[in-house]
Amino acid sequence: MPTYDYECAKGHNFEQLQPITADPLEECPQCGSSVRRLIGGGTGIIFKGSGFYVTDSKGKSGGAAKSKAADKGKTEKAASDGAAKGGGESTKSSTDSPAKKPEKAVAT
Repeated sequence: MPTYDYECAKGHNFEQLQPITADPLEECPQCGSSVRRLIGGGTGIIFKGSGFYVTDSKGKSGGAAKSKAADKGKTEKAASDGAAKGGGESTKSSTDSPAKKPEKAVAT
């Protein structure tokens, strides 16, 4: 059974558990004034069990997780091979050389 939110003319807010087939309430249980049913956002769909998430594997092999680990191993190996061969890149960074300071202008 759903729970409906109501608001009366005098500002009282309350919830009422009602069957879907029941007519909306017409008066406030606290003060007896007229009420209106509020539109609620409801709840989202809840998926329970396995197989609903991207991280769930589609079979017993766990293909997605294993392939990601294998790809990571390949990139790390390629990086270490490149460093061992020299890689063609300079290892000297821009902070190793002293930076030139701009000359100050002297006002005369």
